[in-house]
Amino acid sequence: MDNSVKKKYILAVQGEGRGHMTQAMTVYDMLIEQGHTVSAVILGSSGARDIPAFFFEKVKAPIIQVQSPNFVTDKKNKSINVTKSVIHNFKKIETFKTSLRTIDALMKEHEPDVVINFFDLLIGLYYRFYKPKAKMICVAHQYIYFHPDFEFPAGRWIDKASIKFFTKLTATGSSKNLALSFYKIHTTNEDVVVVPPLLRKEIFELETKHDDFYLVYLVNNGYFEELLEWHKSNPNIELHCFTDQPEKIYLNYSFDKEKLFVHAINDTLFLEMMSRAKGLASSAGFESVCEAMYLGKPVLMVPIQGHYEQFCNSRDAYKAGAGIFSDRFDLTKLANFSTTFDGTNTWFKNWIVNAKHRIYNEIISL
Repeated sequence: MDNSVKKKYILAVQGEGRGHMTQAMTVYDMLIEQGHTVSAVILGSSGARDIPAFFFEKVKAPIIQVQSPNFVTDKKNKSINVTKSVIHNFKKIETFKTSLRTIDALMKEHEPDVVINFFDLLIGLYYRFYKPKAKMICVAHQYIYFHPDFEFPAGRWIDKASIKFFTKLTATGSSKNLALSFYKIHTTNEDVVVVPPLLRKEIFELETKHDDFYLVYLVNNGYFEELLEWHKSNPNIELHCFTDQPEKIYLNYSFDKEKLFVHAINDTLFLEMMSRAKGLASSAGFESVCEAMYLGKPVLMVPIQGHYEQFCNSRDAYKAGAGIFSDRFDLTKLANFSTTFDGTNTWFKNWIVNAKHRIYNEIISL
């Protein structure tokens, strides 16, 4: 049992990505197990995406939702429109000011020792303008961008500068930044500490099998058209697709429901099916790729159009041996890649074996 002084925490989570929520859940469990208090969880979201039910079920602290800046997609809910995103968020400045006042009221009510920020921009803005006494620690894969040895893809320097600027805004006032990484990079300075991925405890209890189906995770359900087009050319292959608002897909599309199954996002079912799938096709979200790597499943990564962060992830995960990247959900590429894929990943399992212990020690040492 940890003998350190027990502290009071507030967690702040960017609610648009499933990975940030599952990372927060893991840290929440870690803190509670060691006798600390999590007074509240601030969940920043745009309201455009469903918050998965599992987050509310697993986290027993009060969850306060606030409106937070986010990207705007095109009409098909497929690619990100940067210009529209800037205009949309600028129009909502008064809403975000209200969110900051809500956060300030929570901070004054609970008086936490430490705030742990899982990449929510509002918390960085709150620390910039309100300058609270509580220490802040930031946890996300994106903080790897602060490391001098991280290799960005060549070109697209405006995108690179923009994502580094945005990431820096989320970490304004931070005392420590923990960068979750696919692989080990030596920590060379105090700006960032590179740590293993934070996988949920359920994944370590799963038995890996190889049943005859592929798993698909669509963050933006506009990509379903691509998936459906591929499936009509390959009708005998079973697919299980997890996405937001599956009822809309069943309403708007006609397809073979005996071979193509569309599920609402469900953390337990998704992991269980990943442990049995032949492979995973998804946008290049950090968390789901890490889960597939641990379970030894090959991944086809299709970054959301206009989403530079996922573009970087897909190249970085490719370098780590997770799978291949493409600009379309062409599962034939995944099938071909699977024939030569070595799913043992012993080095990756060794990398994450002490992840919780290392990250917990970084948090309490603040």
